[in-house]
This record gives sequence, structure tokens and C-alpha cells, in this order.
Amino acid sequence: MNRLLALAMLLSVAVLSGCAAGNHPELRPYTAEETHQLALEDLNRRGLSYDDYQARKNELMAQPQMQQAHEFDNRGEVNAQVSAPSKAHQG
Repeated sequence: MNRLLALAMLLSVAVLSGCAAGNHPELRPYTAEETHQLALEDLNRRGLSYDDYQARKNELMAQPQMQQAHEFDNRGEVNAQVSAPSKAHQG
């Protein structure tokens, strides 16, 4: 009877540990806004003098940010050498 109980407990622990492994968030690259925010937070933690802090903050703020995030559209694949995408649907 002890072997059956030990086997049942072993299987339940194995199943539960497998379920817990699926709860990790997906890894994704940072967006431009997130990268900019992380750079500003890192600058705040450095303990620089006021003048150095202001100079580096101005450098970060002067860097161009992406104005609009590029998202996928419903046009399908588009050749970069074509000036305008064709109206024909690909099957």
C-alpha cells in the first residue's frame, strides 16, 4: 500500500510541477518607449552631479524616438522594390 501511495504522490508532484512551468510570461523585446524610460531610470540611479545629470538627460531627451509603432496590417507581404502594393490578393 505504501508503494501505491508513494507512486501517486510522485505522479501528482510531477504533474503539478509541469503545470507551474507554463506560467512564465513570454519574453519580448522592449518597445522604444520602454527603452527610453529604462535609460532615464538608469540615469536617475547613477548619483551624478546636477550638471552632469542635466547634460545626460538633455542628450537622452534629444534622441529621436519612434513617433508611431509599426504594426502588421492586412495587406500581406509587400515587396520593398514595389512603390505601391498591388490590389490582387495572394492565395
